[in-house]
Amino acid sequence: MSDREGFGPEDEHTLPKATVFKLIQEFLPADIGAAKEAKDIIVECCVEWIKLISTQSNAVCETSSKKTISPEHVVEALKQLGFEDFVAEVEESHEDFKQSQKDRQRAAPDTNGMSEAELLALQERLFASSQARMGQQ
Repeated sequence: MSDREGFGPEDEHTLPKATVFKLIQEFLPADIGAAKEAKDIIVECCVEWIKLISTQSNAVCETSSKKTISPEHVVEALKQLGFEDFVAEVEESHEDFKQSQKDRQRAAPDTNGMSEAELLALQERLFASSQARMGQQ
């Protein structure tokens, strides 16, 4: 059974609800909750916003005679749609992402010649490190 089987056209574009619900709860004060219907509406709004930005980014991309949407196309789309207030944060987030990718490549351990036991120990250390980083966020 494929991942898409049993889904209608309205479910073609969606976000993982559990993840969005978790984000909603993280942004709300501890003593405030949100009804499931309200969370569902927020998910739908997020999907529509992503579609809007994607469509405009694609238009910018086509205007520049490119075949792949780049971060610069997304930034220009945000500006064209009147979301200038988001541009600085988006650019900062993109720079953080690029730096994390560089750090990740530099931090890749050399596994040549390691035994299975050594590789397993390395994997456990990497998992622990990742969990510690996630706990700090």
